[in-house]
Amino acid sequence: MSIGEWRQTVKTKHSLLLVVLCAAVLLAGCAPRARVGDLQTESRSIELVDAEAVRVEITFGAGDLEVSSGAAELLEADFNYNVAMLKPEVDYSDGKLVISQPDAQGFPDLRGISDFRNEWDLRLNEEAPIDLSIDAGGGAIDLRLAELSLTRLEIELGACEGTIDLSGDWERDLDAVIDVGAANIVVLLPSDVGVRVEVDAGPTAIQTSGLSKDGNVYTNDAYGESAVTVQLHLETGIGRVSLEVVDAG
Repeated sequence: MSIGEWRQTVKTKHSLLLVVLCAAVLLAGCAPRARVGDLQTESRSIELVDAEAVRVEITFGAGDLEVSSGAAELLEADFNYNVAMLKPEVDYSDGKLVISQPDAQGFPDLRGISDFRNEWDLRLNEEAPIDLSIDAGGGAIDLRLAELSLTRLEIELGACEGTIDLSGDWERDLDAVIDVGAANIVVLLPSDVGVRVEVDAGPTAIQTSGLSKDGNVYTNDAYGESAVTVQLHLETGIGRVSLEVVDAG
């Protein structure tokens, strides 16, 4: 399946997934009741002061999350939401950028609400060295990270569907951790850069393409041959994870 076909599949399943998510990840009586209102659109940008290493933390509740490169500044972001309590918070200080759902009163109770919208389109600068952490509760994810200058990557997913693209021509070693719960995701990996994936799997269907298996470790043909290595530790709960080696670009 191509990336485009996968993204289309994600969109068609999104409404049902959100209903399931709202019942699964929110504790009854522990969160304020959400109300759907007018669609709000906001844009934010954070100036790139210098090329020093930046810690970026993204905490996302439920909806559509896109993260990619292409920003002239450190961050260029567009947000769409129709529940007032989902208004995102953006804070940058001392080399740390935090983009999060508000948590002062807890994440709002969205159970039974199928028409809410919460859409984040986050673009990061591809020159700045970034230590990136993404925590997504659920929904559709499209994480196009291949062009970023990542120094470390941590991703934690709940009930998510979508793609994590790590198929870039990495210029430095990358240590990455992906922890998925009830997820259905594709992880794209490079062919010309050495890849080693160590899997700590629950009752998850693991599918691979372009990788050799030795116990719970998967490697591509470039592992041990290239000067740069992507080391990925994958922890899974239930669902399906597909590891696919593709050509960069």
